[in-house]
Amino acid sequence: MSDIIEQYRIKQEPYYRPLSDEIELYEAAYSVRMPMMLKGPTGCGKTRFVEHMAWKLGKPLITVACNEDMTASDLVGRFLLDANGTRWQDGPLAIAARFGAICYLDEVVEARQDTTVVIHPLTDNRRVLPLEKKGELVHAHPDFQLVISYNPGYQSLMKDLKQSTKQRFGGLDFNYPDHNIETEIVSHETNVTPEIAGKLVSIAERARNLKGHGLDEGISTRMLIYAGSLIATGVDAVKACRVALVRPITDDPDMRDALDAAVTTFF
Repeated sequence: MSDIIEQYRIKQEPYYRPLSDEIELYEAAYSVRMPMMLKGPTGCGKTRFVEHMAWKLGKPLITVACNEDMTASDLVGRFLLDANGTRWQDGPLAIAARFGAICYLDEVVEARQDTTVVIHPLTDNRRVLPLEKKGELVHAHPDFQLVISYNPGYQSLMKDLKQSTKQRFGGLDFNYPDHNIETEIVSHETNVTPEIAGKLVSIAERARNLKGHGLDEGISTRMLIYAGSLIATGVDAVKACRVALVRPITDDPDMRDALDAAVTTFF
């Protein structure tokens, strides 16, 4: 059984640059096993933060990328047929609860609401997971913690968490770092010079100002790292920015022209 959970243990420290006191707050929350909710735009570092904290705390991390087709069975487990007949296979949430991992449900609002209600018994004083099909009640390991994340910018009446779910979690807000910190992050992650990293961040800041004015979402830190990685391999900076920053976020010709102009301004 230990082999099952060991594969989820993070062996090397994931780089994470703190923006405020989020590390201390998360450590305090974990000490009392408070379920945590991370809110922030796409590509701002929520997943990296969870990976860093799992490494720092020495706990395995099981990550689930939520989607609209995910069922409760995908989370808790199901019976499978094999050569010997039927056997039960735990889902990622059940594995985390049994063996004391941190279970991270990424973009949880993408999952159907009838799926997310299965987490409720794990997020209050009961800390149990009913496996109804198997007729078993899993009592969560003392080290188990549940973490969820979502992007409030994509919230709608159809895709939002119920208040009965939200109020079971502590919350941390994330956003894109300020200019100097984001420059430091991009330079560290891509090995480009701070000067080039700073130019990439300046392009992103211009694009983020267009959110809601032609862009659904601004250029993320993740995208800047993609662009920087291309530049570090020798790709021309303007071409790298077009491939990694401009083309992925819009198909509108006028908006592309505006962003291309921002790129050529800095490069």
